[in-house]
Amino acid sequence: MPSYTLNVNGQSRPVTVSDGGMPLLWVLRDVLGLTGTKYGCGIEICGACTVMVDGQPEKSCDMDVSSAAGKQITTIEGLSADSSHPAQQAWVEHQVPQCGYCQSGMLMSVACAMRAGQHGSAITSEVKNLCVCGTYPRIQQACAGL
Repeated sequence: MPSYTLNVNGQSRPVTVSDGGMPLLWVLRDVLGLTGTKYGCGIEICGACTVMVDGQPEKSCDMDVSSAAGKQITTIEGLSADSSHPAQQAWVEHQVPQCGYCQSGMLMSVACAMRAGQHGSAITSEVKNLCVCGTYPRIQQACAGL
């Protein structure tokens, strides 16, 4: 069985999987126990599984573990230890989540856009994640101040 070393949330994490083609999403959730990253569609459309890989948004449902080895991976658990990231604070202030299922991927996409220097409405135009509850107006309000 193949073994890889992943850098997840600033920590070196050795993983052994049955197949190097195993999606990063399942390694994060099932092998490392980081369940904040969600499975949505499995075909890179909804964005619920978005994580940051080397500072860029990545749909973890379609990135295999062998491709993730050696890269800096940040999940929602690693965005901030105390929910102090400005996007997390805006989400709370504007009560963005309804069901909340898509929110970890949404927050990671927003954090990536912020990291790339986007602000306000430019963030919402960059973020293509889907929200079944339709909290887009609250998402726009939260991003407006970022």
